[in-house]
Amino acid sequence: MKINYNKFLPLILISVSSFFLGAIFIITNENSPVTREVITAAENIIGLKFTEVQQDTMLGLLNDHLMNYESIRKINLPNNIPPAILFNPIPEGFNAPAGKSSFGLSDYSNTELPKNKNDLAFYSVGQLAYLIKTRQITSVQLANLFIERLKKYGPDLHCIVTLTEDLAMQEAQKADKEIAAGKYRGPLHGIPYGVKDLFDTKFYKTTWGAAPYKDQVIDEDATIIKKLREAGAVLIAKLSMGELAMDDVWFGGLTRNPWDTTQGSSGSSAGSAASVSAGLVPFAIGTETWGSIVSPSTRCSDTGLRPSYGRVSRHGAMALSWSMDKIGPICRNVEDCAIVFNYIYGPDGIDQTLYNYPFSYSPEINLKGMRIGYLDDDFNSPYPFKTNDSLTIIEIKKLGAILVPIKLPDIPVNDIALILDSEAGAAFDELTRSGKDVMLARQGKYNWPNIFRSSRFIPAVEYVNANRIRYLLIQEMEKMLNQNKIDIYLAPSDEGDNSLTTNLTGHPLVVVPNGTTDGIHPASITFVGRLFDEGKILAVAKAYQDATGFHLKHPPLFK
Repeated sequence: MKINYNKFLPLILISVSSFFLGAIFIITNENSPVTREVITAAENIIGLKFTEVQQDTMLGLLNDHLMNYESIRKINLPNNIPPAILFNPIPEGFNAPAGKSSFGLSDYSNTELPKNKNDLAFYSVGQLAYLIKTRQITSVQLANLFIERLKKYGPDLHCIVTLTEDLAMQEAQKADKEIAAGKYRGPLHGIPYGVKDLFDTKFYKTTWGAAPYKDQVIDEDATIIKKLREAGAVLIAKLSMGELAMDDVWFGGLTRNPWDTTQGSSGSSAGSAASVSAGLVPFAIGTETWGSIVSPSTRCSDTGLRPSYGRVSRHGAMALSWSMDKIGPICRNVEDCAIVFNYIYGPDGIDQTLYNYPFSYSPEINLKGMRIGYLDDDFNSPYPFKTNDSLTIIEIKKLGAILVPIKLPDIPVNDIALILDSEAGAAFDELTRSGKDVMLARQGKYNWPNIFRSSRFIPAVEYVNANRIRYLLIQEMEKMLNQNKIDIYLAPSDEGDNSLTTNLTGHPLVVVPNGTTDGIHPASITFVGRLFDEGKILAVAKAYQDATGFHLKHPPLFK
Protein backbone atom coordinates (compact mmCIF):
# COMPACT_ATOMS: atom_id res chain seq x y z
CA MET A 1 0.00 0.00 0.00
CA LYS A 2 1.37 3.40 -0.95
CA ILE A 3 1.23 5.90 1.90
CA ASN A 4 0.10 9.45 1.17
CA TYR A 5 3.20 11.54 1.82
CA ASN A 6 1.16 14.66 2.66
CA LYS A 7 -0.08 12.98 5.82
CA PHE A 8 3.43 12.53 7.13
CA LEU A 9 5.21 15.54 5.60
CA PRO A 10 5.57 17.69 8.76
CA LEU A 11 7.00 14.87 10.83
CA ILE A 12 9.34 13.74 8.08
CA LEU A 13 10.59 17.29 7.56
CA ILE A 14 11.63 17.61 11.19
CA SER A 15 13.22 14.23 11.83
CA VAL A 16 14.24 13.55 8.23
CA SER A 17 12.74 10.07 7.99
CA SER A 18 9.94 8.33 9.75
CA PHE A 19 12.12 5.29 10.25
CA PHE A 20 15.38 6.32 8.46
CA LEU A 21 16.09 2.89 6.98
CA GLY A 22 15.44 4.33 3.57
CA ALA A 23 18.37 6.67 4.12
CA ILE A 24 20.67 3.66 4.43
CA PHE A 25 19.19 2.27 1.24
CA ILE A 26 19.69 5.54 -0.63
CA ILE A 27 23.30 5.76 0.49
CA THR A 28 24.18 2.13 -0.20
CA ASN A 29 22.25 1.26 -3.32
CA GLU A 30 19.86 3.72 -4.88
CA ASN A 31 18.38 1.16 -7.26
CA SER A 32 17.70 -1.69 -4.84
CA PRO A 33 14.76 -2.18 -2.46
CA VAL A 34 15.17 -2.46 1.28
CA THR A 35 16.07 -6.04 2.21
CA ARG A 36 16.20 -7.99 5.45
CA GLU A 37 19.97 -7.54 5.42
CA VAL A 38 19.56 -3.76 5.35
CA ILE A 39 17.10 -3.92 8.25
CA THR A 40 19.48 -6.10 10.26
CA ALA A 41 22.28 -3.60 9.75
CA ALA A 42 20.00 -0.72 10.71
CA GLU A 43 18.96 -2.43 13.93
CA ASN A 44 22.44 -1.81 15.27
CA ILE A 45 21.86 1.94 14.95
CA ILE A 46 18.40 2.12 16.51
CA GLY A 47 19.15 -0.32 19.34
CA LEU A 48 16.29 -2.70 18.56
CA LYS A 49 16.10 -6.31 17.35
CA PHE A 50 13.32 -7.75 15.17
CA THR A 51 12.61 -11.33 14.20
CA GLU A 52 12.93 -12.48 10.59
CA VAL A 53 9.14 -12.65 10.35
CA GLN A 54 8.86 -9.06 11.61
CA GLN A 55 11.53 -7.94 9.16
CA ASP A 56 9.72 -9.59 6.25
CA THR A 57 6.48 -7.90 7.29
CA MET A 58 8.16 -4.50 7.40
CA LEU A 59 9.68 -4.69 3.92
CA GLY A 60 6.59 -3.52 2.08
CA LEU A 61 6.06 -0.46 4.27
CA LEU A 62 9.72 0.47 4.26
CA ASN A 63 9.86 0.41 0.48
CA ASP A 64 6.68 2.49 0.42
CA HIS A 65 8.44 4.96 2.69
CA LEU A 66 11.27 5.19 0.19
CA MET A 67 8.83 6.26 -2.49
CA ASN A 68 7.39 8.83 -0.06
CA TYR A 69 10.86 10.26 0.56
CA GLU A 70 11.51 10.54 -3.17
CA SER A 71 8.27 12.45 -3.65
CA ILE A 72 8.98 14.76 -0.70
CA ARG A 73 12.44 15.58 -2.00
CA LYS A 74 10.99 16.86 -5.24
CA ILE A 75 9.26 19.66 -3.34
CA ASN A 76 11.36 22.79 -2.92
CA LEU A 77 11.63 23.57 0.79
CA PRO A 78 13.82 26.62 1.38
CA ASN A 79 15.11 27.32 4.89
CA ASN A 80 12.31 29.77 5.64
CA ILE A 81 9.52 27.16 5.43
CA PRO A 82 8.67 26.05 9.00
CA PRO A 83 7.15 22.70 9.95
CA ALA A 84 3.44 22.58 10.78
CA ILE A 85 4.33 21.31 14.25
CA LEU A 86 4.81 24.26 16.63
CA PHE A 87 6.63 24.08 19.97
CA ASN A 88 4.60 25.11 23.01
CA PRO A 89 6.68 26.24 26.03
CA ILE A 90 3.63 26.97 28.23
CA PRO A 91 3.39 24.73 31.32
CA GLU A 92 0.10 23.44 32.71
CA GLY A 93 -1.69 26.02 34.85
CA PHE A 94 0.57 28.84 33.65
CA ASN A 95 -0.39 32.30 34.86
CA ALA A 96 0.24 34.44 31.80
CA PRO A 97 1.40 38.03 32.27
CA ALA A 98 -1.59 40.36 32.32
CA GLY A 99 -2.22 44.07 32.06
CA LYS A 100 -0.61 46.66 29.82
CA SER A 101 3.03 47.01 28.90
CA SER A 102 4.99 49.74 30.65
CA PHE A 103 8.49 51.03 30.24
CA GLY A 104 10.55 53.38 32.36
CA LEU A 105 14.05 54.71 31.79
CA SER A 106 16.81 55.84 34.09
CA ASP A 107 17.67 59.53 34.22
CA TYR A 108 20.32 60.38 31.62
CA SER A 109 20.17 64.16 32.01
CA ASN A 110 23.73 64.32 33.37
CA THR A 111 25.10 62.97 30.08
CA GLU A 112 27.53 65.36 28.42
CA LEU A 113 29.28 65.34 25.08
CA PRO A 114 32.89 64.24 25.71
CA LYS A 115 35.83 66.39 24.67
CA ASN A 116 37.18 63.43 22.73
CA LYS A 117 34.30 62.30 20.54
CA ASN A 118 35.92 58.88 20.19
CA ASP A 119 34.85 58.27 23.79
CA LEU A 120 31.30 58.09 22.46
CA ALA A 121 32.18 54.64 21.16
CA PHE A 122 31.61 53.26 24.66
CA TYR A 123 28.60 55.34 25.66
CA SER A 124 25.45 53.38 26.35
CA VAL A 125 22.36 53.52 24.14
CA GLY A 126 20.63 55.52 26.88
CA GLN A 127 23.42 58.10 26.95
CA LEU A 128 23.63 58.38 23.16
CA ALA A 129 19.86 58.68 22.97
CA TYR A 130 19.92 61.65 25.35
CA LEU A 131 22.61 63.40 23.30
CA ILE A 132 20.63 62.88 20.10
CA LYS A 133 17.31 63.91 21.63
CA THR A 134 18.84 67.11 23.00
CA ARG A 135 20.54 67.63 19.63
CA GLN A 136 24.05 67.76 21.05
CA ILE A 137 25.05 65.30 18.34
CA THR A 138 23.44 64.09 15.13
CA SER A 139 22.71 60.61 13.93
CA VAL A 140 24.93 61.21 10.89
CA GLN A 141 27.84 62.12 13.14
CA LEU A 142 27.33 58.99 15.20
CA ALA A 143 27.00 56.78 12.14
CA ASN A 144 30.22 58.20 10.70
CA LEU A 145 32.03 57.65 14.02
CA PHE A 146 31.07 54.00 14.24
CA ILE A 147 31.59 53.28 10.55
CA GLU A 148 35.12 54.68 10.87
CA ARG A 149 35.74 52.38 13.84
CA LEU A 150 34.34 49.41 11.96
CA LYS A 151 36.70 50.12 9.08
CA LYS A 152 39.66 50.61 11.41
CA TYR A 153 39.21 47.67 13.79
CA GLY A 154 36.88 45.31 11.95
CA PRO A 155 39.63 43.65 9.88
CA ASP A 156 41.62 42.85 13.04
CA LEU A 157 38.62 41.23 14.68
CA HIS A 158 37.21 39.55 11.54
CA CYS A 159 33.79 40.65 12.78
CA ILE A 160 32.30 42.32 9.68
CA VAL A 161 30.67 40.62 6.74
CA THR A 162 29.11 43.69 5.10
CA LEU A 163 29.23 47.40 5.87
CA THR A 164 25.83 48.87 5.01
CA GLU A 165 27.28 52.37 4.72
CA ASP A 166 24.99 53.74 2.02
CA LEU A 167 21.89 52.53 3.84
CA ALA A 168 23.23 53.88 7.13
CA MET A 169 23.70 57.37 5.70
CA GLN A 170 20.17 57.37 4.30
CA GLU A 171 18.66 56.23 7.58
CA ALA A 172 20.80 58.62 9.68
CA GLN A 173 19.89 61.60 7.50
CA LYS A 174 16.22 60.68 7.78
CA ALA A 175 16.53 60.41 11.56
CA ASP A 176 18.13 63.85 11.81
CA LYS A 177 15.42 65.43 9.69
CA GLU A 178 12.65 63.84 11.77
CA ILE A 179 14.23 64.85 15.08
CA ALA A 180 14.77 68.41 13.84
CA ALA A 181 11.10 68.50 12.88
CA GLY A 182 10.04 67.39 16.35
CA LYS A 183 9.19 63.80 15.39
CA TYR A 184 11.23 61.91 17.97
CA ARG A 185 10.54 58.17 17.89
CA GLY A 186 12.20 57.24 21.17
CA PRO A 187 15.57 56.13 22.56
CA LEU A 188 16.64 54.15 19.49
CA HIS A 189 16.01 57.00 17.10
CA GLY A 190 19.24 57.72 15.25
CA ILE A 191 21.24 55.03 17.09
CA PRO A 192 23.55 52.91 14.89
CA TYR A 193 23.52 49.13 15.31
CA GLY A 194 24.67 45.89 13.71
CA VAL A 195 23.01 42.51 13.11
CA LYS A 196 24.23 38.97 13.02
CA ASP A 197 24.44 38.00 9.34
CA LEU A 198 21.55 35.56 9.41
CA PHE A 199 18.87 38.25 9.10
CA ASP A 200 17.52 39.04 5.65
CA THR A 201 18.23 42.57 4.45
CA LYS A 202 17.14 43.98 1.11
CA PHE A 203 19.94 44.70 -1.36
CA TYR A 204 22.64 43.20 0.89
CA LYS A 205 24.01 39.70 1.14
CA THR A 206 22.85 37.37 3.90
CA THR A 207 25.62 34.79 4.08
CA TRP A 208 24.80 32.77 7.23
CA GLY A 209 28.60 32.77 7.73
CA ALA A 210 28.97 29.83 5.37
CA ALA A 211 30.75 29.50 2.04
CA PRO A 212 27.83 27.81 0.21
CA TYR A 213 25.74 30.94 0.91
CA LYS A 214 28.36 33.69 0.77
CA ASP A 215 26.76 35.33 -2.29
CA GLN A 216 23.14 34.81 -1.19
CA VAL A 217 20.84 37.84 -1.45
CA ILE A 218 17.31 37.48 -0.05
CA ASP A 219 15.25 40.39 -1.29
CA GLU A 220 13.31 41.25 1.86
CA ASP A 221 13.90 42.64 5.32
CA ALA A 222 13.53 40.45 8.37
CA THR A 223 10.85 41.51 10.83
CA ILE A 224 13.47 42.61 13.35
CA ILE A 225 15.07 44.91 10.73
CA LYS A 226 11.66 46.43 10.04
CA LYS A 227 10.91 46.93 13.73
CA LEU A 228 14.24 48.59 14.42
CA ARG A 229 13.82 50.82 11.36
CA GLU A 230 10.40 51.84 12.65
CA ALA A 231 12.08 52.74 15.95
CA GLY A 232 14.49 54.96 13.99
CA ALA A 233 17.61 52.83 14.52
CA VAL A 234 20.34 52.96 11.86
CA LEU A 235 21.75 49.71 10.45
CA ILE A 236 25.47 50.10 9.79
CA ALA A 237 26.81 46.54 9.53
CA LYS A 238 26.03 42.88 9.08
CA LEU A 239 28.28 41.07 11.50
CA SER A 240 30.06 37.75 11.42
CA MET A 241 28.67 34.54 12.84
CA GLY A 242 29.99 31.03 13.16
CA GLU A 243 29.00 29.19 10.00
CA LEU A 244 25.33 28.22 10.11
CA ALA A 245 25.22 29.39 13.74
CA MET A 246 27.99 27.32 15.32
CA ASP A 247 31.03 28.71 17.16
CA ASP A 248 33.10 31.66 15.84
CA VAL A 249 34.66 30.36 12.61
CA TRP A 250 33.11 31.58 9.35
CA PHE A 251 34.22 31.70 5.73
CA GLY A 252 36.11 34.92 6.51
CA GLY A 253 38.15 33.39 9.32
CA LEU A 254 38.01 33.36 13.12
CA THR A 255 36.17 36.23 14.81
CA ARG A 256 38.49 37.54 17.53
CA ASN A 257 37.96 38.37 21.18
CA PRO A 258 38.72 42.09 21.74
CA TRP A 259 40.14 41.32 25.20
CA ASP A 260 42.59 38.78 23.82
CA THR A 261 42.86 38.69 20.05
CA THR A 262 44.68 35.36 20.17
CA GLN A 263 41.31 33.90 21.16
CA GLY A 264 38.08 33.56 19.25
CA SER A 265 35.11 35.59 20.44
CA SER A 266 33.06 32.41 20.92
CA GLY A 267 29.80 32.07 19.09
CA SER A 268 27.73 31.84 17.25
CA SER A 269 26.80 35.52 17.68
CA ALA A 270 30.52 36.13 17.33
CA GLY A 271 30.66 39.41 15.44
CA SER A 272 27.75 40.89 17.39
CA ALA A 273 29.52 40.35 20.71
CA ALA A 274 33.01 41.36 19.49
CA SER A 275 31.81 44.56 17.83
CA VAL A 276 29.85 45.76 20.88
CA SER A 277 32.77 44.96 23.18
CA ALA A 278 35.27 46.84 20.98
CA GLY A 279 33.04 49.91 20.63
CA LEU A 280 32.30 49.37 16.94
CA VAL A 281 28.51 49.50 17.39
CA PRO A 282 26.40 50.68 20.37
CA PHE A 283 24.34 47.49 20.26
CA ALA A 284 23.89 44.42 18.09
CA ILE A 285 21.33 41.71 17.52
CA GLY A 286 22.26 38.09 18.12
CA THR A 287 20.49 34.76 18.23
CA GLU A 288 20.66 31.74 20.49
CA THR A 289 19.72 28.12 20.08
CA TRP A 290 22.10 26.72 22.67
CA GLY A 291 24.48 29.31 24.15
CA SER A 292 24.98 31.61 21.16
CA ILE A 293 24.18 34.82 23.06
CA VAL A 294 25.44 33.77 26.48
CA SER A 295 28.79 32.37 25.38
CA PRO A 296 30.10 35.25 23.20
CA SER A 297 28.68 37.83 25.63
CA THR A 298 30.68 36.11 28.35
CA ARG A 299 33.89 35.88 26.32
CA CYS A 300 33.66 39.53 25.21
CA SER A 301 32.34 40.98 28.52
CA ASP A 302 29.03 42.17 27.06
CA THR A 303 25.55 42.15 28.51
CA GLY A 304 23.13 39.91 26.62
CA LEU A 305 19.41 39.21 26.82
CA ARG A 306 18.08 35.90 25.59
CA PRO A 307 14.30 36.41 25.66
CA SER A 308 11.65 33.78 26.21
CA TYR A 309 10.85 31.50 23.30
CA GLY A 310 7.96 33.09 21.41
CA ARG A 311 8.84 36.71 22.20
CA VAL A 312 10.66 38.01 19.10
CA SER A 313 9.69 37.26 15.52
CA ARG A 314 12.09 35.03 13.61
CA HIS A 315 10.62 35.90 10.21
CA GLY A 316 13.52 36.60 7.90
CA ALA A 317 16.05 34.88 10.15
CA MET A 318 17.93 31.71 9.21
CA ALA A 319 16.28 28.72 10.85
CA LEU A 320 18.47 26.23 12.66
CA SER A 321 15.98 24.76 15.13
CA TRP A 322 12.38 25.89 14.82
CA SER A 323 11.61 24.93 18.41
CA MET A 324 14.75 26.41 20.02
CA ASP A 325 15.91 29.50 18.04
CA LYS A 326 15.58 32.85 19.85
CA ILE A 327 16.58 36.44 19.01
CA GLY A 328 17.95 38.96 21.49
CA PRO A 329 20.14 42.06 21.94
CA ILE A 330 23.80 42.21 22.93
CA CYS A 331 24.61 45.53 24.57
CA ARG A 332 26.87 47.49 26.93
CA ASN A 333 24.54 47.24 29.91
CA VAL A 334 21.27 45.77 31.11
CA GLU A 335 19.11 48.83 30.48
CA ASP A 336 20.31 48.99 26.88
CA CYS A 337 19.01 45.43 26.49
CA ALA A 338 15.68 46.55 27.92
CA ILE A 339 15.53 49.51 25.52
CA VAL A 340 16.19 47.38 22.46
CA PHE A 341 13.87 44.57 23.58
CA ASN A 342 11.06 47.07 24.07
CA TYR A 343 11.08 47.68 20.31
CA ILE A 344 11.59 44.17 18.97
CA TYR A 345 9.25 41.96 20.98
CA GLY A 346 5.69 41.04 20.04
CA PRO A 347 3.68 39.49 17.19
CA ASP A 348 4.20 40.46 13.57
CA GLY A 349 1.33 38.52 11.99
CA ILE A 350 3.76 36.17 10.27
CA ASP A 351 5.69 34.14 12.85
CA GLN A 352 3.01 31.86 14.31
CA THR A 353 5.09 30.91 17.37
CA LEU A 354 4.75 34.33 19.01
CA TYR A 355 2.78 35.14 22.16
CA ASN A 356 1.14 38.52 22.68
CA TYR A 357 2.07 39.15 26.31
CA PRO A 358 2.96 42.55 27.83
CA PHE A 359 6.50 43.64 28.69
CA SER A 360 6.96 45.84 31.73
CA TYR A 361 10.29 47.26 32.83
CA SER A 362 11.32 49.77 35.46
CA PRO A 363 14.91 50.51 36.49
CA GLU A 364 13.74 50.87 40.10
CA ILE A 365 13.61 47.61 42.06
CA ASN A 366 14.24 46.75 45.69
CA LEU A 367 15.91 43.39 46.22
CA LYS A 368 15.40 43.46 50.00
CA GLY A 369 13.53 40.30 50.97
CA MET A 370 13.31 39.04 47.39
CA ARG A 371 13.78 35.28 47.11
CA ILE A 372 16.36 34.49 44.42
CA GLY A 373 17.40 30.92 43.71
CA TYR A 374 20.87 29.66 42.92
CA LEU A 375 22.00 26.33 41.48
CA ASP A 376 23.79 25.09 44.56
CA ASP A 377 25.45 22.01 43.03
CA ASP A 378 26.76 23.90 40.01
CA PHE A 379 28.18 26.78 42.05
CA ASN A 380 29.92 24.33 44.38
CA SER A 381 31.62 22.39 41.59
CA PRO A 382 35.12 23.35 40.38
CA TYR A 383 34.97 25.60 37.29
CA PRO A 384 36.84 28.67 35.96
CA PHE A 385 34.34 31.33 37.16
CA LYS A 386 33.84 29.91 40.66
CA THR A 387 35.54 32.77 42.53
CA ASN A 388 33.76 35.44 40.49
CA ASP A 389 30.39 33.77 40.97
CA SER A 390 30.93 33.35 44.72
CA LEU A 391 31.51 37.10 44.97
CA THR A 392 28.37 37.71 42.91
CA ILE A 393 26.31 35.68 45.37
CA ILE A 394 27.75 37.72 48.23
CA GLU A 395 26.86 40.95 46.40
CA ILE A 396 23.29 39.79 45.78
CA LYS A 397 22.97 39.09 49.51
CA LYS A 398 24.32 42.57 50.27
CA LEU A 399 21.54 44.00 48.11
CA GLY A 400 19.07 42.35 50.48
CA ALA A 401 17.97 39.28 48.55
CA ILE A 402 17.29 35.93 50.22
CA LEU A 403 19.31 33.25 48.42
CA VAL A 404 17.52 29.92 48.02
CA PRO A 405 19.44 26.76 46.97
CA ILE A 406 17.70 24.97 44.11
CA LYS A 407 18.24 22.09 41.72
CA LEU A 408 17.18 21.75 38.10
CA PRO A 409 14.74 18.92 37.29
CA ASP A 410 16.34 15.47 37.21
CA ILE A 411 15.76 14.92 33.50
CA PRO A 412 18.50 13.82 31.04
CA VAL A 413 18.53 16.97 28.93
CA ASN A 414 21.72 16.02 27.08
CA ASP A 415 20.02 12.87 25.81
CA ILE A 416 17.15 14.85 24.31
CA ALA A 417 19.48 17.35 22.62
CA LEU A 418 18.87 15.20 19.53
CA ILE A 419 15.87 17.52 19.07
CA LEU A 420 18.29 20.20 17.89
CA ASP A 421 20.22 17.81 15.66
CA SER A 422 17.02 16.54 14.06
CA GLU A 423 15.62 19.97 13.30
CA ALA A 424 18.98 21.28 12.08
CA GLY A 425 19.30 18.29 9.76
CA ALA A 426 15.91 19.10 8.28
CA ALA A 427 16.66 22.84 8.03
CA PHE A 428 19.75 22.02 5.95
CA ASP A 429 18.48 18.90 4.22
CA GLU A 430 19.20 20.28 0.75
CA LEU A 431 22.76 21.23 1.73
CA THR A 432 23.46 17.63 2.75
CA ARG A 433 21.80 16.03 -0.27
CA SER A 434 23.53 18.39 -2.69
CA GLY A 435 26.97 17.55 -1.31
CA LYS A 436 27.75 21.24 -0.84
CA ASP A 437 28.28 20.62 2.85
CA VAL A 438 31.92 19.86 1.98
CA MET A 439 32.32 23.62 1.36
CA LEU A 440 31.92 24.38 5.07
CA ALA A 441 35.15 25.34 6.81
CA ARG A 442 34.81 22.89 9.69
CA GLN A 443 34.42 19.18 8.95
CA GLY A 444 35.07 17.53 12.34
CA LYS A 445 33.06 15.01 14.30
CA TYR A 446 31.00 17.68 16.11
CA ASN A 447 30.66 20.14 13.22
CA TRP A 448 27.57 20.69 11.11
CA PRO A 449 28.35 18.53 8.08
CA ASN A 450 28.71 15.42 10.23
CA ILE A 451 25.81 16.38 12.51
CA PHE A 452 23.52 16.95 9.52
CA ARG A 453 24.45 13.61 8.00
CA SER A 454 24.10 11.76 11.28
CA SER A 455 20.73 13.37 11.96
CA ARG A 456 19.25 11.46 9.05
CA PHE A 457 19.53 8.32 11.16
CA ILE A 458 17.50 9.66 14.10
CA PRO A 459 14.17 7.79 14.07
CA ALA A 460 11.06 9.97 14.13
CA VAL A 461 9.81 7.92 17.07
CA GLU A 462 12.82 8.99 19.13
CA TYR A 463 12.43 12.62 18.07
CA VAL A 464 8.79 12.61 19.16
CA ASN A 465 9.56 10.86 22.45
CA ALA A 466 12.37 13.33 23.14
CA ASN A 467 9.79 16.09 22.81
CA ARG A 468 7.47 14.24 25.17
CA ILE A 469 10.28 14.22 27.73
CA ARG A 470 10.72 17.92 26.96
CA TYR A 471 7.06 18.39 27.93
CA LEU A 472 7.83 16.79 31.29
CA LEU A 473 10.85 19.08 31.66
CA ILE A 474 8.65 22.15 31.12
CA GLN A 475 6.22 21.00 33.82
CA GLU A 476 9.01 20.18 36.27
CA MET A 477 10.68 23.57 35.77
CA GLU A 478 7.43 25.31 36.65
CA LYS A 479 7.02 23.11 39.73
CA MET A 480 10.57 23.87 40.84
CA LEU A 481 10.03 27.64 40.58
CA ASN A 482 6.68 27.46 42.37
CA GLN A 483 7.81 25.16 45.17
CA ASN A 484 10.79 27.39 45.91
CA LYS A 485 8.66 30.53 45.60
CA ILE A 486 11.14 32.20 43.26
CA ASP A 487 10.81 34.18 40.04
CA ILE A 488 14.55 34.43 39.38
CA TYR A 489 17.57 32.25 39.93
CA LEU A 490 21.32 32.54 39.42
CA ALA A 491 23.27 30.10 37.29
CA PRO A 492 26.90 29.80 36.21
CA SER A 493 27.14 30.96 32.60
CA ASP A 494 29.29 28.06 31.46
CA GLU A 495 28.81 25.20 33.88
CA GLY A 496 26.21 22.47 34.29
CA ASP A 497 23.03 21.91 32.31
CA ASN A 498 21.27 25.25 32.79
CA SER A 499 22.02 26.51 29.27
CA LEU A 500 20.58 23.47 27.53
CA THR A 501 17.71 23.10 30.00
CA THR A 502 16.46 26.66 29.60
CA ASN A 503 16.93 26.63 25.84
CA LEU A 504 14.71 23.54 25.75
CA THR A 505 12.09 25.06 28.05
CA GLY A 506 12.25 28.56 26.54
CA HIS A 507 12.94 30.50 29.76
CA PRO A 508 14.55 33.96 29.44
CA LEU A 509 17.87 34.99 30.89
CA VAL A 510 20.27 37.91 31.16
CA VAL A 511 24.04 37.41 31.18
CA VAL A 512 26.22 40.14 32.69
CA PRO A 513 29.98 40.49 33.24
CA ASN A 514 31.24 39.85 36.77
CA GLY A 515 34.97 40.47 36.48
CA THR A 516 37.87 38.54 35.02
CA THR A 517 39.49 35.25 35.91
CA ASP A 518 43.06 36.55 35.60
CA GLY A 519 42.88 40.28 35.12
CA ILE A 520 42.37 39.86 31.36
CA HIS A 521 39.82 37.22 30.42
CA PRO A 522 36.19 38.12 31.26
CA ALA A 523 33.78 36.10 33.36
CA SER A 524 30.00 36.39 33.65
CA ILE A 525 26.96 35.40 35.70
CA THR A 526 23.50 34.47 34.44
CA PHE A 527 20.11 35.59 35.79
CA VAL A 528 17.25 33.29 34.72
CA GLY A 529 13.59 34.30 34.96
CA ARG A 530 10.09 32.96 34.46
CA LEU A 531 8.59 32.70 31.00
CA PHE A 532 7.77 36.12 29.52
CA ASP A 533 9.01 37.92 32.65
CA GLU A 534 11.97 39.65 31.03
CA GLY A 535 11.23 42.90 32.84
CA LYS A 536 11.96 41.48 36.29
CA ILE A 537 15.22 39.72 35.42
CA LEU A 538 16.40 42.84 33.62
CA ALA A 539 15.66 45.00 36.66
CA VAL A 540 17.37 42.59 39.08
CA ALA A 541 20.38 42.20 36.80
CA LYS A 542 20.60 45.99 36.52
CA ALA A 543 20.62 46.34 40.30
CA TYR A 544 23.59 43.96 40.47
CA GLN A 545 25.32 45.64 37.54
CA ASP A 546 24.95 49.12 39.00
CA ALA A 547 26.36 47.90 42.30
CA THR A 548 29.47 46.38 40.72
CA GLY A 549 30.38 48.32 37.56
CA PHE A 550 32.14 45.50 35.69
CA HIS A 551 30.30 46.55 32.51
CA LEU A 552 32.16 49.88 32.54
CA LYS A 553 35.49 48.25 31.71
CA HIS A 554 36.51 48.07 28.04
CA PRO A 555 39.24 46.24 26.11
CA PRO A 556 42.39 48.43 26.19
CA LEU A 557 43.37 47.87 22.55
CA PHE A 558 40.16 49.46 21.27
CA LYS A 559 39.72 52.53 23.48
